[in-house]
Amino acid sequence: MNIQGTTAFVTGANRGIGRALVEALLQRGASKVYAAARQLGSLDGVVALDPQRVVAVELDVTNADQVAAAAQQAGDVDLLINNAGKLDFGGVLEADLDSLAGQLDVNLYGLLRVTRAFQPALTQATGGVVNLLSVVSLAPMPGIGHYSASKAIAHSVTESMRADFTESGVSVFGVFPGPVDTDMAKDVPMDKTAPEDVARDILSGIEADQHDIFPDPFAEQVQAGWAADPKAVAAQFAGA
Repeated sequence: MNIQGTTAFVTGANRGIGRALVEALLQRGASKVYAAARQLGSLDGVVALDPQRVVAVELDVTNADQVAAAAQQAGDVDLLINNAGKLDFGGVLEADLDSLAGQLDVNLYGLLRVTRAFQPALTQATGGVVNLLSVVSLAPMPGIGHYSASKAIAHSVTESMRADFTESGVSVFGVFPGPVDTDMAKDVPMDKTAPEDVARDILSGIEADQHDIFPDPFAEQVQAGWAADPKAVAAQFAGA
């Protein structure tokens, strides 16, 4: 799928990977980028990247009315990037279940709400959907058990989505980053990749029609390990 000339919609676009994706899309010649976040004011710096091509959209992916309004506003979209995410720390045996519910509402239900709302536009354009997942979609890490679970379900949904979109020709991409240097992951005690590098590799994967994208060195190691022995990856993560 070519980025040049596309009209893209990016959720969680005010910082981190989302902001880096907006910038990378502009650099690769996207004709328009809708940058969405819960607070419009947080997008001022993103719009300033190119006021002629970046459109700010107020969007909380847990709010069905806002999702519907965003889809109506951005009916010309042919590339949807579901980047908005929520990460809370805690193991599955002690973390509050409300924390799990909140992460599911963003990482799973939010992804589904937005994709369903944009389905008519994407089908008409024979476009693409990009779901930001995680290496913990494949195996959980201690201390972020509920986040891992939400991303594992989102991975399964991405696979189902790919099958459901087959007839319409819409491409579905799953992205599995490792630790990235963002505000959300600031307390993760691991080496992290710059979001700009991750965004670049995500777009390269899209342009190469690589439906499963592992956009950083750690993620590539996980991909290779998972192909060889999934249980070994799970054991490695359990000892992280």
